[in-house]
Amino acid sequence: MLSRVHSALLVGIDAHPCEVEVDLDPSGLDQQGVVGLPDAAVRESLQRVRAALQNAGYPFPVGKTLINLAPADVRKEGPMYDLPIAAGLLLAQQVIGSGAASGGLDPRTTVLAGELSLDGRVRPIRGALSIADRARSDGMRSVIVPSDNAPEAAVVDGIDVFGVSTIAEVVGLMGGELEPEPMPPADVASLVTQAESEVDFADVKGQEGAKRALMIAAAGAHNLLMLGPAGAGKTMMARARPGILPPLSPGEAIEVTRVHSAATQAGGGPGLVTTRPVRTPHHTASSAAIVGGGAVPRPGEVSLAHLGVLFLDELPEFPRGVLETLRQPLEDGVVTIARASGTVRFPARFMLVAAMNPTPKGDLPAGEQGRRDMERYLSKLSGPLLDRIDLHVEAPRVAWKELGGPRGGLSTAEMRDSVLRARRVAEGRQGPGRPNASLSGRELDAMSGIDDDATALLGQAIESLGLSARAYDKIRRSSRTIADLAGSTGVTIEHVAEAVQYRLLDRRLSSV
Repeated sequence: MLSRVHSALLVGIDAHPCEVEVDLDPSGLDQQGVVGLPDAAVRESLQRVRAALQNAGYPFPVGKTLINLAPADVRKEGPMYDLPIAAGLLLAQQVIGSGAASGGLDPRTTVLAGELSLDGRVRPIRGALSIADRARSDGMRSVIVPSDNAPEAAVVDGIDVFGVSTIAEVVGLMGGELEPEPMPPADVASLVTQAESEVDFADVKGQEGAKRALMIAAAGAHNLLMLGPAGAGKTMMARARPGILPPLSPGEAIEVTRVHSAATQAGGGPGLVTTRPVRTPHHTASSAAIVGGGAVPRPGEVSLAHLGVLFLDELPEFPRGVLETLRQPLEDGVVTIARASGTVRFPARFMLVAAMNPTPKGDLPAGEQGRRDMERYLSKLSGPLLDRIDLHVEAPRVAWKELGGPRGGLSTAEMRDSVLRARRVAEGRQGPGRPNASLSGRELDAMSGIDDDATALLGQAIESLGLSARAYDKIRRSSRTIADLAGSTGVTIEHVAEAVQYRLLDRRLSSV
């Protein structure tokens, strides 16, 4: 007897179709095998499926059983094939029918994925959203996933999502004993919310210049580096930043959820990432942890921060090799991981927020020795990496009178309103999902709107500071964002002058 069940395989964060073919020969020797480049977890699935079926009261076939996972030239990983293998075995034994005649789900138009426990329960898997999205693209009508993953998969419109907790529910759905009741489609727009920050910017004393730079960075999705002595409030401001970020659009929420679902088992929660992610890895993190990797490539911190913020505190304390791996994702917005089995690309359009002290001791340099200490500490950061950071801002030590004063200055609510207005202006000019930081050089030529005086000042800054072509474009992008915050259609000399001031480390390095 031969049966065929549809499933999926994950490559990076993308799902691809996979057919699970089961061939039973009752007259053959009692042996079972899985072919189609299975990994250890897939090869072990037969043992889990046998125990799950028998403990749930269903027969496991006797005789020669061959299970093929097609396409056979792509490696299959993980326990997600337990459920389709079990369904294929039951179909081949005619324990459940074809579904169409009995009123159940038709296996020809249904995709299954899930891990089985030994007592027949169905456990969550990775990538449920991507699987549902691929099933819809392939013209499937329904998808069966673990109940913990069903809210996540239900954000995909145009396909029926069924969440199951046991193998018995799968048999009932496919055999017609249970009335098919799909998960109600998720209203993604209503689920997306504004991120709440731990700190209100009004609680940050005396750092109005740094707060202004953070607002510019949020308005244009620019990368930012804060330089200042220990205790100046850099980490506190970084914790307050999520509160001024614009909320995710429905499409962005789905895109972020796909990444997080592929990285971890996203069961048991609301199913959808509803706020912009903020990732804060420790400086002992490896290159694979930051940019992704492994024998089976998984997303790293830069991809988990996709469309959100990656905060690196004490930036020079990260190993030089780890920092250099950030250069490609900062420039391209993607991470490409090459392995012998193939190449995987993960999205990585994030805002980098970094903080550092001027010296290893954390204090401001004093005298010639202090200057040498600062130069040595800054030398841990390569010029090409600093080039890719749009805004360099100083966070000076706060005077004790300001520390003891009342709350004041820009608040989170005021900064968020300004950021949202600037984002709307940018979207009206260059379309949704295209912040100023993502504009190409050609788009900047067409949209920057820099007048002659501003162009002359920019040229003087490039000559005097010895800035690169990349820094030139960074200044133009920042100037465009400053103009948007000011409600100006064109970029004037005042906007360029402020943007040049945010190339702090360029100015310091040019004087060394």
